[in-house]
Amino acid sequence: MNRISRSVASVLVTGGLVLGLGACSAIAEQTEKEVTKEVDKAVDKAVNEEYEVTYEVTGEKIKSIEFNAGGGKSAMDPKLETVENPALPWKKTVKLRGVEPPSVAPNALDVAGDGKVTCKIIYKGKAIAEESGSGYAAAGGCVAVSPIAS
Repeated sequence: MNRISRSVASVLVTGGLVLGLGACSAIAEQTEKEVTKEVDKAVDKAVNEEYEVTYEVTGEKIKSIEFNAGGGKSAMDPKLETVENPALPWKKTVKLRGVEPPSVAPNALDVAGDGKVTCKIIYKGKAIAEESGSGYAAAGGCVAVSPIAS
């Protein structure tokens, strides 16, 4: 009788383990699907979500401004545009995508050494980058991390 009880108990425990492991497997599969879905959403956001920034440049004797205009091949190969002899103060709003970093680089060249530049990158009303420079060949470039990536 004792042997039969142990055999029945063993069968019940084994059956319970099999059912429990099957349930764990189903939970693991569901969790994997949910994680994959969330990762796909994060990657899609990092690659495709658009955002706007405004570049602002002030100073004296600025000869050119180069900036990421958006629409490049990738974040590592942005479409850069240049404005020669810009009217100051200069302001430009552009649309960028995903992790593409906003950047603006004003350049002043003055033999007297009086060139001055200041640049800002504005996102949703707040400066996310600001730099200044002065001298014979002043360059005050601003580069920021994409607000989508942060």
